[in-house]
Amino acid sequence: MTTEFDVIVVGAGPVGENAADYVHRGGLSVALVEAELVGGECSYWACIPSKALLRTGHAAAALRRLPGTTAEVDPAAVFARRDWFTGRGDDSGQVKWAEGAGITVIRGRGRLTGEKTVAIADGPILTARHAVILATGSVPVRPPIPGIDDVQVWGSREATSAKEAPPRLGVLGGGVVGTELAQAFQRLGSQVTLVNRGDRLLASTEPFAGERVAAALRAEGVDVRLEQGIDAVAPEGDAIALTIGDETVVVDRLLVATGRRPASSDIGVETVGLEPGKAVATDDSGLVTGVAGEWLYATGDVTGRAPLTHQGKYAARIAAAAIVARVAGKPIDTSPYGEHAATADHGAVPQVVFTDPEVAAVGRTEEQARAAGLDVRVVDIPIAVAGSSLHADGYDGAARIVVDTQREVLVGVTFVGQDVAELLHAATIAVVGEVPLARLWHAVPAFPTISEVWLRLLEAYRA
Repeated sequence: MTTEFDVIVVGAGPVGENAADYVHRGGLSVALVEAELVGGECSYWACIPSKALLRTGHAAAALRRLPGTTAEVDPAAVFARRDWFTGRGDDSGQVKWAEGAGITVIRGRGRLTGEKTVAIADGPILTARHAVILATGSVPVRPPIPGIDDVQVWGSREATSAKEAPPRLGVLGGGVVGTELAQAFQRLGSQVTLVNRGDRLLASTEPFAGERVAAALRAEGVDVRLEQGIDAVAPEGDAIALTIGDETVVVDRLLVATGRRPASSDIGVETVGLEPGKAVATDDSGLVTGVAGEWLYATGDVTGRAPLTHQGKYAARIAAAAIVARVAGKPIDTSPYGEHAATADHGAVPQVVFTDPEVAAVGRTEEQARAAGLDVRVVDIPIAVAGSSLHADGYDGAARIVVDTQREVLVGVTFVGQDVAELLHAATIAVVGEVPLARLWHAVPAFPTISEVWLRLLEAYRA
């Protein structure tokens, strides 16, 4: 087989696939190396299956908010639909796409062995003429709880791959994975106990977002415990006993959702002077800092910059464009929002938490904006417009904008409510484009839609 390529991409998740595709579109040969499944974590164990597990419950809840409708959830059908979306672990379709796009797919664990060289476990040593891109993602972090190694716990992979809902599910962690899967399994028939050390859920979002999600989970029967932790874990027959303060809670499965770290421990970064297990730092073009020469790039979760699939794909496009330009001897534009700069990573990252209510946010929270030294004004209003009242009886949502008063532009937007994810891209465009509020006033929302909330936000700011 060919062992020399213009570019080698280590990691074939959505980020690595995107990097390889854009490099090849730029006229360079590329090898895509993957130790597990082409398509990566998001396709088989994260974004796609978790949303498939959530969607039916959300649709049923939405129907129940309208008069004259009834809805029941068939858990077996939900799990079967999840299996269809994940291809039951068959990545042949993804491989076919990659090969059809002109990308060489190489199975095996890739590891740096020096400048522009990648060794494949039990395979060849590959050489890159121009660049290596690390796109190895992230791995779960397991907290050091006494007894946790004595029981079989779930990570996000095991939870999203489950064949049925356990009667009793413990969830440790109140971030995105913890809250989404707590709601999914509660609606699929589990009795869920969610334990979170912090005083609110979704700590990286605006406080009202976590408060509303916690209230919704409790209303559905989830036992949400804030400012508590699991102090010890022990087997109890076929179940698991959790020590929470002075109380013992017995569950059938325990999902540990306490965060992730960059997957850089076993990819050979030490051979080029980097520290294994740490984020692989890059500049805005994706070029790894602290390594001589312009040959090593990283993108996605392994960089620690903005650990979201869509943001990693964005950074992959930027890095690929930078590589193609450098190979061709063309100038690099790393000015803010330039062709070769992942500027959005710093203050315009969009994210949706697919709970019910959804949390859709972009840019900075109020706290982050003030910490950055911005003079801001915050506007909060309920999402109470004709479109929302038609969307669901008793629609209960909230919206916040964070305005840089010096420039009169949005630096942060958060929506919480049923189906607000579809409002997010408009907010992202406003933040990235630094659209003046005076111009946004002329962006007329269609009637009757939930987007009418934009008019109400601007009216409140002008008041």
